[in-house]
Amino acid sequence: MSSEQSIDVKSLHGQTVDIDEKNIPEKIKTKVNINHLLAKLKEKQKLKNKENLFFLTLIGSIVITIGIISSL
Repeated sequence: MSSEQSIDVKSLHGQTVDIDEKNIPEKIKTKVNINHLLAKLKEKQKLKNKENLFFLTLIGSIVITIGIISSL
């Protein structure tokens, strides 16, 4: 067996696609940097926390405003 591996994949339409290891771009073969993934996850979490804080503040201010208006 050679060092190049070939994979046959059947698609939904019954056609066979031949994928050679040499045809896969280098970007796909590279290792994943866990620190980069964790940084992206933390950034998304911070953004979600800011959105939640914004909506909580908005709802709180609406409730307070309605309370002030109804007490007059």
